Amino acid sequence: MATGKAKIELQYGGLSIGEDKLISKAKKTYGKKDISELDVYVKPEEGKAYYVVNKDPDKSGSFELYD
Repeated sequence: MATGKAKIELQYGGLSIGEDKLISKAKKTYGKKDISELDVYVKPEEGKAYYVVNKDPDKSGSFELYD
């Protein structure tokens, strides 16, 4: 898929949340602009997503998937 578009949508237990919304929520929760790399880990069984900014464990956190 060298030139095509891709979309990721998590659907779990009545939840439907796309990649763009996950990234947006992580950035909003983090609250700072110094993001050059963002990793998001989704744990639907916990109802949460966890993020790490710039591979720095001190710049990590979580947010609720259901809101």
